[in-house]
Amino acid sequence: MTDVTSSKSARRPHHWRRDLVELAALFTAVAVADAVANMVAHGPDGPFLLVASAIALIITAGFHTWWSRHHGHAPPVEATRADAPSDDSRDVPAPSPVDADADSATALWRMRATVRDAPGSLAALCTVLAGRRVDILTLQTHPLATGTVDEFLLRAPASLPARQLTREISLAGGSDIWIERADTHDLVDAPTRILGLATRTALDAAELPLALRQLLGRCTIHSLPAVSPTGGPTGANAPVEGILEGTTMRMRDPNGGVISVERHYLPFTPTEFARARALVELDARLGPRVPRSRDVLTLPEGKITVRRADQSDVDAASAMHERCSEHTLGLRYHGPVGDADRYLDHLLSPRHGRTLKVQTASGRLVALGHLLWDGDETEVALIVEDTWQRRGIGAELLGRLVALAVEAGCTSVYAVTQASNTGMVAAMRGLGLPLDYQIEGGTLVVTARLKGTEQLTDEQRTEDRRTDEQRTMYGSPEIALRDQAGR
Repeated sequence: MTDVTSSKSARRPHHWRRDLVELAALFTAVAVADAVANMVAHGPDGPFLLVASAIALIITAGFHTWWSRHHGHAPPVEATRADAPSDDSRDVPAPSPVDADADSATALWRMRATVRDAPGSLAALCTVLAGRRVDILTLQTHPLATGTVDEFLLRAPASLPARQLTREISLAGGSDIWIERADTHDLVDAPTRILGLATRTALDAAELPLALRQLLGRCTIHSLPAVSPTGGPTGANAPVEGILEGTTMRMRDPNGGVISVERHYLPFTPTEFARARALVELDARLGPRVPRSRDVLTLPEGKITVRRADQSDVDAASAMHERCSEHTLGLRYHGPVGDADRYLDHLLSPRHGRTLKVQTASGRLVALGHLLWDGDETEVALIVEDTWQRRGIGAELLGRLVALAVEAGCTSVYAVTQASNTGMVAAMRGLGLPLDYQIEGGTLVVTARLKGTEQLTDEQRTEDRRTDEQRTMYGSPEIALRDQAGR
């Protein structure tokens, strides 16, 4: 039993003097009542005494009411002392009602700060946040060898700038402070969010890179294969337990090679590394898996089926390449058409993205649409067999790929093609989304913004412009793979 419970249940000490006073008051009241009754019954001034008694009772009742309002609800001395603010919190300014109304608008922030592993370190940060009327919605701790990284989800007054909040946290003992805007999706508690990511990964192997990105925040994820498209070893390897080096973690890919995760703005903690490794181990235990759902569409030439593709479709895709003209292959792969088959195993791997295939009623593959994870960005690419072009198949595939990108939480998709590829440009324009065009040396990059463009920070916009320039200079990830294979 705690001290608080025992103090509440303990009886107050018994005082005999108070009992004597109560008995004396009782006897006095009886004597006075008997005297008044005799005077009223036998004296000539009986009615006058009754009226005077009524007036006295009214005055007494009024006095008692006034006294109760001014003194009846005052807290006892012991409670006042117990609730008195401590020395650490007396300097915290109390918000006035006027200020509370002015700061009714709030904003969500995600903040990390490293504190000393000592009693009271976290309390000092919480005191500063309370002084600025900042509500702590969630708190996660990441233990380190020399301290603790505390991760907060905060609801703060909209008028409170992030720079001022960071400065006060620093004065309270926090270091390595990082803060960014959050949204309502961050209100989900960490165990629920991690279980949801594990479920998505269990249903679809292509979800692993997306699950890692949502688990770790804004980061760049690369899947480096152990064998290059030309068949030679790439040297990409990692130990079974993985490697954690500051802002980079490397884990062994269940399909061979390495999964590399980079986050330059914030070092990874051992807790985050353990969570990421658990997702990769789950993917390895479940093995290859692709959802088998399909959609049947009716065209004037007959019915076609749209479904997910994987590496088991390499032979069918290679046969489609043989039926395609050199012009079609050149528009799709931006290089020598003889090398097109080399990239199919990479493009159809669920580790690098999602692929949709179109089959005729006889089972012949006539079109492919790729949604490729390119670090922080997402690329879309299409190829339709010559005899099946201009029938809406490309636009249908592109719309479904964009829907998959939205479902995956992507903010934009881009297509790298040639300026003369009017079919791809028309398909992108048919999405009805804001488009950005960049062209250099005959290479056209069309970027479709899916969501969140109005909330991009200046740093993100600069990074997007830098990425667009790199795409224009070096092309898509497939071109980079081809260049590495040539070297």
